[in-house]
Amino acid sequence: MKLNFEITKKQERFINADADEVLFGGAAGGGKSYGQIVDAFLYAIKYPGSKQIIFRRTFPELDKSIIRTALELYPNTIFKYNSSKHTGVFSNGSILDFGYCDSETDVYKYQSAEFDVIRFDELTHFTEDIYIYLISRLRGANDFPKSVKSSTNPGGVGHTWVKGRFIDIGAPDEVHEFETGTRIFIPSKVQDNCFLMEKDKDYIKRLENLDEKNKKALLYGDWDIFDGQYFEEFKREIHVVKPFLIPHEWRRYRAIDYGLDCLAVLWIAVNSAGECYVYREYSKSDKIISDGASDVAFLTGDEKIRCTYGPPDLWSRSQETGRCRADIFRESGLALVRSNNDRIAGWLCIKEMLKADSEGNVKLHIFNNCVELIRCITSIQHDDSNPSDCATRPHGITHLPDALRYFAIQYYRPEPPPKAEAVVNFHVEERSAHRVVGNDFSCILKRRR
Repeated sequence: MKLNFEITKKQERFINADADEVLFGGAAGGGKSYGQIVDAFLYAIKYPGSKQIIFRRTFPELDKSIIRTALELYPNTIFKYNSSKHTGVFSNGSILDFGYCDSETDVYKYQSAEFDVIRFDELTHFTEDIYIYLISRLRGANDFPKSVKSSTNPGGVGHTWVKGRFIDIGAPDEVHEFETGTRIFIPSKVQDNCFLMEKDKDYIKRLENLDEKNKKALLYGDWDIFDGQYFEEFKREIHVVKPFLIPHEWRRYRAIDYGLDCLAVLWIAVNSAGECYVYREYSKSDKIISDGASDVAFLTGDEKIRCTYGPPDLWSRSQETGRCRADIFRESGLALVRSNNDRIAGWLCIKEMLKADSEGNVKLHIFNNCVELIRCITSIQHDDSNPSDCATRPHGITHLPDALRYFAIQYYRPEPPPKAEAVVNFHVEERSAHRVVGNDFSCILKRRR
């Protein structure tokens, strides 16, 4: 039997993805669920006797979306669905289960199960613990390729961990390697779904009626929008760029934040138009100054760095030794320039650099290999007690933004106005107690304002 499925280019990319963990989607209307159903069918036909499962958080959600779509799409001559067991069986012996997992304890219903492919529809509706446990059921004594293939929109209870596991790892549409396997995020927006755009031309208008937060999540697939976010100006599609060779004539800077819990360093290049590009990052814990300075020097190589900014507290002298950490950095080959530590002014400088002008141009760009800075700057929130400041917790995400702040406040610091040449008048008063050499009278000079 020959079947013809109409799919979008993004759905084809999802179907052909060969990473261990795949995430598809981002915006509403991108064809995520349809892509899952087509992919499951093709896999079942290609690998006779294979076992797959598709999860939704609750069975009503599963029944009204995934199951309904599968029954409409799959020919009943080769696919039979058992509604009491929530299982579909193909004529070649392949199995497609439809599962739900509403609570943490529901995972134990699948304790002894084995699957070749595990699928999650609307992954952000699940907790990370549910996901980690269920993907442990990915196993089987066969040669079938094993993978976890998920689809979702931003938002929901699992937004943060899904973002950290798939979005913050680097550039989309690229496979990234980890000790636990490979992962890829394939973004898809409603504009990528040519079939929906053709048949429901008003869909975008309905999404545009949503409040700003939901509109950015569902229409634009924006993962960097959440309540309390400090840098709302940040947009991946604008601020994150692919690495390129920095021209020799661009000015280069470094900025650091130091503590034993973390040495955070950023390398920033500035072009003739004043646009700044963060092109390298370094973030390590438990680094003594000499070792950290050595790492920074190694990463810098023969690049000519104009200056390296550091926070004022590095110049605080120890009562025991009389030395400051800035001295130790200098002795280790990393001379620092004292930056301004005005937190609110510094954060506002970063906001100015992120803000797009009327033509969409911004002053700050970040190479997509600076994944930690991107993760931190999109995660940091307002301080509850002072909304003008950034929260200092969780502390682990503050170091690289702090380093960027030390650069930004110096970058935006206005040049001091030229000092007018002072006119100073003096008058002479006789004093018998003091004698001016070369004169016959005693005097002192008093400045007249």
